[in-house]
Amino acid sequence: MRELGLADTQGILSLPSVSPVRTSAGLGWADLYLSAQRERPYRDSFDGAPSHLLILHLDGPVTVRRGRSGLTATQRVPRGGLFLHPADTALEVELGGRLDTVHVYLGDSALQEAAGEGRPVRLTEEFGTTDPLLEQLVLALDGLVRRWEPAGRTYADQLCAMVAAQLARHHTSRGRPDPAHPAGLTDRQFAAVRDLMEARLADPLPLEDLAGTAGLSVSQFARSFKARTGRPPHRYLMGLRVEQAARLLRTGTLPIADVAAGCGFSHQEHLTRVLRAHLGTTPAALRRSG
Repeated sequence: MRELGLADTQGILSLPSVSPVRTSAGLGWADLYLSAQRERPYRDSFDGAPSHLLILHLDGPVTVRRGRSGLTATQRVPRGGLFLHPADTALEVELGGRLDTVHVYLGDSALQEAAGEGRPVRLTEEFGTTDPLLEQLVLALDGLVRRWEPAGRTYADQLCAMVAAQLARHHTSRGRPDPAHPAGLTDRQFAAVRDLMEARLADPLPLEDLAGTAGLSVSQFARSFKARTGRPPHRYLMGLRVEQAARLLRTGTLPIADVAAGCGFSHQEHLTRVLRAHLGTTPAALRRSG
């Protein structure tokens, strides 16, 4: 099998602001190419590559902005944070500070084999998320490159298969991208978005913040969220606010105006209108029913 190499990457490693420290070039790895490097701030656009990209941040936090045709999502990525980008997908990215990273490029055949499904899977676009197992696997691969011996080939193949399996299980969506029928958010993405909604229930929550949590552009996020839940993000958020307000009214003693403010409603009258529309009742009636 042909060795995976620099030609299978989208071009980040060829930037003058990127200084490779070590790579797996010449080691004969067919499904995976690894490069560890020091990166200085840059902004650039790249065509899609035939391989999937996984970047592990070795230090940080650092601000990263990404998109496909414009920088539409921003994230403060911590040490140990991941940047995932699928094959055959254009990328625009801006790195806001100096950073040491390990890049892993995985052949699509390895990902599809690990998924073991009749339908193909697609790596999700994520950044700022963490996955302790993936982090340890990437560090083990980098350690193998540091101290390479030909006898390590079997171990390298095993690590590659484990990376592919972890990505396939936790960081993919089913099927190829279809603009008319977009893939829904993954379990990990949806959980992160819902956690943010619940944490900021009382505050204005821009769609850009939700999209950034999922590692997607705003338009991409809106489509993927609706594909996952059947509702646009703002309606889903309103549903969470209604549920929390109803819970507080039934079980607590907070003044109705305080419940309204704590659940993200402009004022008590706003809460009343929404509860009447959603539940066919009023805050006072819910309190009496508790």
